[in-house]
Amino acid sequence: MSLTVNFTVKESVLCIRLSGELDHHTAEELRDKVKEHLQKNNLKSIILNLGDLSFMDSSGLGVILGRYKQVKQLGGEMVVCSISPSIKRLFDMSGLFKIIRLEESEKEALLKLGVAS
Repeated sequence: MSLTVNFTVKESVLCIRLSGELDHHTAEELRDKVKEHLQKNNLKSIILNLGDLSFMDSSGLGVILGRYKQVKQLGGEMVVCSISPSIKRLFDMSGLFKIIRLEESEKEALLKLGVAS
C-alpha cells in the first residue's frame, strides 16, 4: 500500500490528510510536498489528520518532526488529530506529544488554531 496525501488550506493553516502507509518509501515525497505547500501559500501552521493512516515507521516520525521544526521557525504550530491507537502509541513512545498538540478532530484542531471551520 502507498501513501495518499490530501492538502487543503484554511486561512493560514495547511490541513494535511494522510491515508495508507508513511514509511521510508514515502517520507521524502511527503517532506517535499509539505515544504512546497508551506512556501507557495505563505502558511505558518499545520494540521495533520492521521485518521486513515494505517502504518508509520521512524521515517514518518522523522518527517513529522522536521515539519514541526519548520512551522515553529515560521512562528506557527502543528496539531495532530484523528489518530488511530497504533499510531498514537508510536507518538507516545517517541515523546512527540510533549511538543505536538493532539486534538480529537480536524474541526477542534482548527478551532485551537483560531480558524473557524
